[in-house]
Amino acid sequence: VQLQASGGGLVQAGGSLRVSCAATGLGFSRYVMGWFRQAPGKEREFVAAFSWIGGSTAYADSVKGRFTISKDNAKSTMYLQMNSLKPEDTAIYYCAAVREFVPENTDYSSYAFDYWGQGTQVTVSS
Repeated sequence: VQLQASGGGLVQAGGSLRVSCAATGLGFSRYVMGWFRQAPGKEREFVAAFSWIGGSTAYADSVKGRFTISKDNAKSTMYLQMNSLKPEDTAIYYCAAVREFVPENTDYSSYAFDYWGQGTQVTVSS
């Protein structure tokens, strides 16, 4: 599995931005796909994830109601639509994937993701 993140940029507080993650090599296996972020001087944190086939989603409390994770099957691309952005959303955003062996376990923030994209910078100015 290879992941390529793109779409980051500079936006003012209150604005919107969409980042993308193109995936190759998924085949017919079940995967959980997710977004993480790492701000300067901070640890990487979970943002959102979903089951590529099952459709279940999970979001960090800090982004619920503002961010939406989605996909385009035809393009094998995952998106993170970010609205009402805040300066504290500034970070490098990484996409990630892991095989889904237990579809009933939707606690995606606890998954150990195996595949990672290179990251895309999102900067929110105040």
